[in-house]
Amino acid sequence: MHIGETYSHLNGLEWLLVHEPNILRQIKEVVRLIDADECRSKVSREKGMKGRKLLSPIELNKRFKREFAQRGWGESRTSYWVTSDYSLIRKTMHLPPAEQKREIEAAGLRPIFSYNQTDFTKKRVAVEVQLGKYSFIAYDLFVKHLAFFVGDAIDVGVEILPMKEMQQDMSSGPGYYEGALYDLARQGRGVPAVPLVLFGILP
Repeated sequence: MHIGETYSHLNGLEWLLVHEPNILRQIKEVVRLIDADECRSKVSREKGMKGRKLLSPIELNKRFKREFAQRGWGESRTSYWVTSDYSLIRKTMHLPPAEQKREIEAAGLRPIFSYNQTDFTKKRVAVEVQLGKYSFIAYDLFVKHLAFFVGDAIDVGVEILPMKEMQQDMSSGPGYYEGALYDLARQGRGVPAVPLVLFGILP
């Protein structure tokens, strides 16, 4: 496959070019080494596409996971505690998890454990390959990458998405690069407050 389009939000791409050019090369290499045609294994049952062989997100994800793992990329989690009081959440969100829990309990409220997980991280860069439903893309961009950035676990979040041309060769439901770009643009230049790179991929 190859990268068809790239968008840099809050200088995410520029940060990679200056601080981690090798990480950027690895991401591009992983995309280049995946043969999309080998993942054309899903037989459609959908009206208008019945019997057609489509790209399988499951197979594509397996290949991404294998290639990133071979280069030392691994899963990462950031844990935190939440409760029903907004003011208390604002007060505790920047504390270490153990202190968050203590503060919530001291206020007489119930602490609820939660976490964000990202599939591929290396050298303070998080990569999400999003070939699933479009709602997951918004969660990645506006919640997950931001949570890791605010928690000082990453400096840049990278989102790898199919372009519309590729998405049309998949079953209905997956989001696509152009739609994610629109969602970013309508929020304004500073939202979300985390440096991001969007890569639109094509077979």
